[in-house]
Amino acid sequence: MAVVNRLLRSTATPSSSILSKTFSSITSNTDRRPLSPLSHSALHLRRDPKDRNVQWVFLGCPGVGKGTYASRLTALLGVPHIATGDLVREELASSGPLASQLSEIVNQGKLVSDEIIINLLSKRLEAGESKGETGFILDGFPRTIRQAEILEDVTDIDLVVNLKLNEEALLAKCLGRRICSECGGNYNVACIDIKGENGSPGMYMAPLLPPPHCASKLITRSDDTEAVVKERLRIYNEMSLPVEDFYRSRGKLLEFDLPGGIPESWPKLLQALNLDYHEDKQSAAA
Repeated sequence: MAVVNRLLRSTATPSSSILSKTFSSITSNTDRRPLSPLSHSALHLRRDPKDRNVQWVFLGCPGVGKGTYASRLTALLGVPHIATGDLVREELASSGPLASQLSEIVNQGKLVSDEIIINLLSKRLEAGESKGETGFILDGFPRTIRQAEILEDVTDIDLVVNLKLNEEALLAKCLGRRICSECGGNYNVACIDIKGENGSPGMYMAPLLPPPHCASKLITRSDDTEAVVKERLRIYNEMSLPVEDFYRSRGKLLEFDLPGGIPESWPKLLQALNLDYHEDKQSAAA
């Protein structure tokens, strides 16, 4: 995955540092306002698919399970899972200059700006390149048409997996999310049991409970409140759904309706991806 010195429609002066590149006027058909300059904006250029692993994107509403399924697939395919939400939380936990700005944005359930996300993603890609990473599964990027166009301009995405789940289940999942304050493990205490009606199938999703040594250390994310979750879903439907059409028009979108929890959904997702993998029932339910 070669990261190169390239400006993305930029007027900035060339620099020896990849991440010192800036751009000030990236535009799209849906939003022609100029972006403010970035200090870290260069993403990697295209690389011959023969010389790299898969480059996939996971789309879906907040809380749908993008991180869960992307993590499982990255372990299976041997590529890194790059979640922009994790990059944002890492920055929030730091004492960096963006921390206070990001805190206000996240706690209000708003989308983080293109400038900030591309800044964080660029640094992550460069760090991965230095470790010899090839390929990736992106989770949480792109979320806007502008981001999708930036990504398309510099790399070839092979497949975009769009995970779908009804809003009632999404809300319950988000409110049930818990994190171990010690190891950082992600769990969910919600037991979702939606009865089928009017011809619609029901859905059951068992809780994803922590091991005993984590049970007393669980915390709730500050942005996992009902008001913030509903606002995130509203913003997603308003701003990010067009990204689905962007990739659908390019023949790269795979729509996948989650039929239930991990035990039901994981094998069907593998089948939809034409991946042949066998695991025991215990690990499938993890």
